[in-house]
Amino acid sequence: MEKEIIFQHEGQQLFGHVSKVDHSKGWVIFAHGSGSSRKSSRNNWVAKKLNQNGFSTLLIDLLTKGEDDIYKNRFDIPLLSKRLLAATDWLIHSPYYDQTPIAYFGASTGAAAALEAIAEAHDSYPLFAIISRGGRPDLASEEALGNVLLPTLLIVGSRDDEVIRLNESAKSYLFDAKLVLVPGATHLFEESGALEEVVKLASNWLDTHLGHKEFPMANP
Repeated sequence: MEKEIIFQHEGQQLFGHVSKVDHSKGWVIFAHGSGSSRKSSRNNWVAKKLNQNGFSTLLIDLLTKGEDDIYKNRFDIPLLSKRLLAATDWLIHSPYYDQTPIAYFGASTGAAAALEAIAEAHDSYPLFAIISRGGRPDLASEEALGNVLLPTLLIVGSRDDEVIRLNESAKSYLFDAKLVLVPGATHLFEESGALEEVVKLASNWLDTHLGHKEFPMANP
């Protein structure tokens, strides 16, 4: 089942795309990077592959069109993380949610937003893992990074030297993190086979850390 959705948060309309699979092993909520959206070709391709591997997905625009036109908003990590938590709350109380565990998949600045959101959420939501693709976890505060207790997979291209350094720095603050370099890949993973490797790494991480966990929350 695929559906375009709209939900309200603090007077703003946010748009998303839900793909719910039968007998889902869990949900993956995508937090896009700066200048990207739910229509990101890379994230949509990854989401489709995760659907094929048994995971439902939610791709959400964390900024409105007008907000995204203001460049600095793309780096407003507190705003993005607040919107990501709002999207998580929306999903859990939607008719699509099936009591399965949730993971965040963050790209670029979206990774920092995901980490900040998890640090803020604590045990409020059934969040069990986080994946960062070419992420900027360094943009999350050191306090937030220290409060992320979920297993975190940091995927970076082996030729993305500056982002490797930034991920290594952020990793030192995380409780349970693994940094994996995709051979030959640059920041956007445009090289042949690079995104396929991202999907393989992400699927294995999700299978390991989501498993068959359940979160007994009744829908209203």
